[in-house]
Amino acid sequence: MTMKSVAYIDLPAHRGAGGFDHADIHLPSDRLYVAHTANDELNVIDCARDQFIESVPGLTAVAGALVSESCGLVFTSNRGEDTVSVFAPGAERDAFKIGVGVKPNGLAFDPVRSILIAANVGDPSIPDSYSVSVVDIVRRKHLAEITVPGRTRWAIYDPEREMFFVNIASPARIIAIDARAPTHVSKEYEIPAAGPHGLDLDPVAGRLLCACDAGVLFAINADSGRVLGDVSLSGIPDVIFLHPQFRRLYVAIGDPGVIDVIDIDSMRREEVVPTEVGAHTLALDRKRSKVYAFLPQSHRAAVFVDTA
Repeated sequence: MTMKSVAYIDLPAHRGAGGFDHADIHLPSDRLYVAHTANDELNVIDCARDQFIESVPGLTAVAGALVSESCGLVFTSNRGEDTVSVFAPGAERDAFKIGVGVKPNGLAFDPVRSILIAANVGDPSIPDSYSVSVVDIVRRKHLAEITVPGRTRWAIYDPEREMFFVNIASPARIIAIDARAPTHVSKEYEIPAAGPHGLDLDPVAGRLLCACDAGVLFAINADSGRVLGDVSLSGIPDVIFLHPQFRRLYVAIGDPGVIDVIDIDSMRREEVVPTEVGAHTLALDRKRSKVYAFLPQSHRAAVFVDTA
């Protein structure tokens, strides 16, 4: 076992339903941001000291958190108010908001063009609400709304291909949107398992890593959509993060409450690390090789160090 438990960080108790959601880390400032959906706020953690710093309020049903280190920006998707927020680390209360589609969730950012996309989970009762919103951060303008085939999940940006990729739960597929012309879906890849959910990029091998509700992780050629390999998971996955130096992927699984650690070169599960039932989200500090799992029942973050 190379994943060692090193700390727990107490976080604010839930004030409502929803628990924790997506998280990301701004390494230059050692600030971790996690969406505390139940409290309509972001919780901020000091990764150098593994201490809770503060909460950033006023983000209704916040679901997504994304950091751009190159631009020094943090983005949130606020599902309860159909907005995205933008701020600089350390200036969280100077955030501005931009309206997007129905119930934004997944986020991805092109730092060259300052284009943010929000993958909206939509509402089945609202026609064409399964969509991706395209936002110009510099002009603070909603540029386009792209209708997609079904309910979105997570999104990523591939700078090599200048392409956004978005998971669609059903029909099971990954869609691609060209950042040079972000007005339509450029291509679609069918996924041979139900419920594409967590998504990350292996830039070295040019592969998309897609964790599906069917309990399987696929490695997919980012150019062609061809499935290159797969591995079974311990349950239904949610958030995934790749440690590119270690070539290990961390997969959060809420039931039974574990992190699956996958060697992405051999596509083999190396470890299963217990967390807590319902812990479906995590964050990765690549600088210190630390993994944070957010525990909804005990209102804590569990901290692990990967010694591989």
